[in-house]
This record gives sequence, C-alpha cells and structure tokens, in this order.
Amino acid sequence: MQTLQDDKLVSILGYFSLKARVFQAGPLCHTASFDDGDGLGFIHVLKKGHLQVESTGQATTRLEEPCLFFFLNPTSHLLKPLDDQTEMVCASFDFGTGLKNPLALAMPGMQLLKLAQLPSLDSSLQLLFTEAMKKHSGQQALLDRLIEVVLIQLLRELIDQNHLKIGLLAGLADPRLSKAITVIHDQPAEAWTLYNLAEVAGMSRARFATHFRETVGMTPGHYLSEWRIGIAQALLKNGKPIPFIADAVGYANASALSRAFSAQVGASPAKWKKLNSIQ
Repeated sequence: MQTLQDDKLVSILGYFSLKARVFQAGPLCHTASFDDGDGLGFIHVLKKGHLQVESTGQATTRLEEPCLFFFLNPTSHLLKPLDDQTEMVCASFDFGTGLKNPLALAMPGMQLLKLAQLPSLDSSLQLLFTEAMKKHSGQQALLDRLIEVVLIQLLRELIDQNHLKIGLLAGLADPRLSKAITVIHDQPAEAWTLYNLAEVAGMSRARFATHFRETVGMTPGHYLSEWRIGIAQALLKNGKPIPFIADAVGYANASALSRAFSAQVGASPAKWKKLNSIQ
C-alpha cells in the first residue's frame, strides 16, 4: 500500500501550484484554435461526436470515440468538429505562470488516451460532464476545480500504468529511476553525484546514466539542474530572498545561483522576479 511518503507527485504538486481554467463545456460548434504564446498546457475531453485535431509537429488525428488528450508543453493546435454531435470539455492549465514546468521536460507533443483506458477517472469525469451541462451559480469555479482533480488523477494514472515511454512521468513509473528522481525532488540541496544517484537506484553508474537519459530524455545532471532552477523560480514567486533560495536548492551562494539561473532562464533571479511578479 502506498503511503504519503511514497507519493511520487507530492513534491511536484507542493512546489508548483496547479491552476486550470475551463473555457469550453458542452457542444463544440466551430473550429477552435490555440497557440503556444501564453506558455500554457491544454487538456481536452471528448465526450461524444467526431473531432479532427491538428497540432504542431504531428500528423492530423481523427477522433471517433470518447477520449482525453492533452499537451503538457505549450503547443499550437486546432480542433475541428466533424459533426453536430461533438461535445467536449477543454481547459488550459499551468503549474505557476512563468515557471519551468517539470512535467513537460522531454515530453512529446499530444498525448491521447481513450476514456475506456481510464476507468479510475470515471467518477470525476461524470461529475465534470454533469456540471458542464448545467448553468448554475459558481459553475466556472467548480469546473476549474474538477478539471484540476482530473489532471491530478490523470498524472497518477500515467505513472501507475506506465502509459508514457519518455519524460519525467516515464521516469517516475520506472521502479529504479523513480527512487533517484524522488530523492532529487525531496532533497534538492544535496550535493548529488552520478555515483550516489545510481546507488539510490540500485544500478551501476554507466547503466543508470544510460537508462535515465533514454527514459527521461536528458542526463541526471541536466534534470537535477532543471529541478533546482524550477524550485528557485517557485520560491522567488513566493517572496523568498535569493540567499535563502541558493541554500535551499544546493548552490554555494547567491552568485552561484544567479549564474546557473541566468544560464537556464536568460535573466538574473532579480530580473526574472520583476518580470513575473503578480500585478
């Protein structure tokens, strides 16, 4: 039985605040287009009807049965209803505006699953569809909360059933790699080396390095650096001082953090915070 200490998503959902907004609920009567300019992910749930999906870098997909598809990375895409029976719920989401999304690292474009493959989401999806067809007070707020629940359940399902073959979720689904990824998530300030991460995973250094790169899509060192800077961004948005953040994510001092932060983000921590402060 999984305990709270075994929760592979707890650090991600703790540091990065999931926010979603439903903007389509019910019949889809016209072509809808979405671009990647806002840096958002998208989730679409097709309840019934026929739909054509066009997205950047992928072949056109025709959907003819209830399904769920999503883009963790910001991706331009187009939805074309192919009949007057098409009903769906669509939402945008992010894990903190302006933040590096750890779940999107090395993630391919559109991910598609039939609703028949997701029995654990049945209850939440039925609540979502029922609420989408109503016009009651508080509907927008309730739809937004319900789609956030669906997203969290979906992430859990993707890990538990190992639906994805590359990216962070694929790494978390791997029994050995997940041990190393989880200690990175839980202890970002530690001076992790390839040797001790491989030891945590119970693998040789060479095998661990190769398997991590092939599964997650980047080297362990690259992932560690991305995770630390992502947390630094989240802490900056929460008003934490730069020296505190440097210590929290494993940099010797504020200058070392600033150099690493600027190399990844393209701006110093102070400048990034000013550009991304809540108005």
